[in-house]
Amino acid sequence: MAIQSERCFSSNFDDAPAVGGLDAAAKGMTQIHRVAILIPLAVGAGAVLCTIFIHALALGATVNFVRHERRLGRTGAGLWMDLAIIVLAMSFMFVAHLIEISVWAALFILCGEFQEFGIAYYHSAVNYTTLGYGDLIMSPSWRMLGPLEAADGALMFGVSTAMVFTVILRLIRTLYVDLKD
Repeated sequence: MAIQSERCFSSNFDDAPAVGGLDAAAKGMTQIHRVAILIPLAVGAGAVLCTIFIHALALGATVNFVRHERRLGRTGAGLWMDLAIIVLAMSFMFVAHLIEISVWAALFILCGEFQEFGIAYYHSAVNYTTLGYGDLIMSPSWRMLGPLEAADGALMFGVSTAMVFTVILRLIRTLYVDLKD
C-alpha cells in the first residue's frame, strides 16, 4: 500500500518499482490520477480567477462609493450616516459573495454534477462558506472542486473583512480627528 501511494505522487514513471508485475497498469493508473486531478484544478483555477475579478469590481465600487461620500462631506457627519456607509459597503461585499457562489454553481452544472441551479447553488454556498455539511457529494472526478471553492471563499471573505475594516477605520479617523497619527 505504501508503494502504491508513492507511485501516485512519483514524478518519474520509469523509476517507480514494479509491484507483482503490475508495473504498466500502475503507470496507467498514475497517469489517469494525474489527469483526474489536473482537469478539476485547471477548471477550478478558472473559477477562482472569475471570483477574483468579481471581488475586484466590488472593491472598486466600495472605494469609489466611500470616496464619493467623503467628497460630499458625509463621512464622519454622524452615527447614522456612518452606519449607512458601512451597511452599503458591506452590501457590496455580500452581493459579490452571492455572485461568486453562483459562478461556482454554474460551473457545477456545466461539469454535469447537478441539473438544477438551486441545488447547485446550495452545494456551492456550503462549499464557499466552508460549512461542509456533506449532504450532497460530488462525483470523484469533480470532487476536487469542493476544496478549491472552500479555499476561494475563505480568501474572499478575508478580503471583504479587510475592506469593511478599512472603511470603518476611515470613518472613525474622520469622526475622531484626535485619533489621527
